[in-house]
Amino acid sequence: MVQTGKINIGSGHPLVLIAGPCVVENESITLRTAEEILKITGELKIPFIFKSSYKKANRTSIGTFSGLEMNEAIRILKKIKLEFDLTLLTDVHSEKEIDLVSEFADVLQIPAFLCRQTELLIAAGRTGKTVNVKKGQFLAPEDMKYVAGKIESTGNRKILMTERGTTFGYHNLVVDMRGLEIMKTIGYPVVMDATHAVQIPGQGGFSGGERKFIPALAKAAVAVGVDGLFLEVHPEPDKALSDSGSQLPLSSLRRLLITIKEIDSIVKNEK
Repeated sequence: MVQTGKINIGSGHPLVLIAGPCVVENESITLRTAEEILKITGELKIPFIFKSSYKKANRTSIGTFSGLEMNEAIRILKKIKLEFDLTLLTDVHSEKEIDLVSEFADVLQIPAFLCRQTELLIAAGRTGKTVNVKKGQFLAPEDMKYVAGKIESTGNRKILMTERGTTFGYHNLVVDMRGLEIMKTIGYPVVMDATHAVQIPGQGGFSGGERKFIPALAKAAVAVGVDGLFLEVHPEPDKALSDSGSQLPLSSLRRLLITIKEIDSIVKNEK
């Protein structure tokens, strides 16, 4: 079990939702999304960690949106955390960012393509903050034990492991639900990212996606018994400046979470 602020993740605790827009586009959209998700999860009594990236370091092409000026994006994230008293997760991309980000973020997220970067993992571990590692699209689930070992070397065992699909050919991802069970055996809470898992990488200079499959993957993973669900959520996904094809419409969130909570309750009451 990992404790982050008031939120307990794993060891049979209720499913935790990690959700928010892919990247900080502007203050209005980010605050609106955080406020609405907080309202929904409060009514449904679902533990909630707000997620948004202050920048997207991994973009398909130079012309795609990678974020606001860094200090502005961080200002917005700090405002959201203070105004709504939220637990906050955001990505880190290099060791030099970690000191700054760890001042306000509760969970440091290691992007999938960086999941084997030893210095980055060690620097994140040394903060003592919870570290959520996205399993690389190229990595076998059992190999996440070596990723965890790098963070453990700092004495930090506040580790989360997130599945986000495995490369299948050049422009497709698949989710092997067996991997969720395999990662559980490593001993840390397992999270399912049901939005990045529906991406279609490399669609003419940007990543596409099939958001219609988000609910199916989310429900299947919760039925397996994951500890957390990761969803990128946007008020108007088609207009989103990043990952427009794979973000869940904010208007669809409540209905999905009602079903998700029922499945989670059934699965965890069986154990």
